[in-house]
Amino acid sequence: QLQPVESGGGLVQPGGSLTLSCTTSGYAFNFYAVAWFRQAPGKEREAVACISSNTNSLATNYLDSVNGRFTISRDDAKNTAYLQMNRLKPEDTADYYCATDGAPGECTFLSEEYDHWGQGTLVTVSS
Repeated sequence: QLQPVESGGGLVQPGGSLTLSCTTSGYAFNFYAVAWFRQAPGKEREAVACISSNTNSLATNYLDSVNGRFTISRDDAKNTAYLQMNRLKPEDTADYYCATDGAPGECTFLSEEYDHWGQGTLVTVSS
């Protein structure tokens, strides 16, 4: 199974927290970078965060608007990546997608570098 599976989306109030999970099996997950993207209605997809493989020192990068609020992590033993989202804002409302890199293992915001995409999980931030 190469397609990531996201979970953890839902409705949360502004200022609240939510953690998304992304699980993939069927290949050497540990060799690949993982990224979270999001797409709001009527907007283009944007990269939120990425994390490199352990070989690439687990380097991370964040969209400026989420930096300091979101944390990406991975647990290779579980073939799972996470996105911890804190101090959520209404503008964070979007479908969130997990993507794994077909070209191991650099952290990149270039969507074309990721070959495997999940179906998405909806995060709604509203009072």
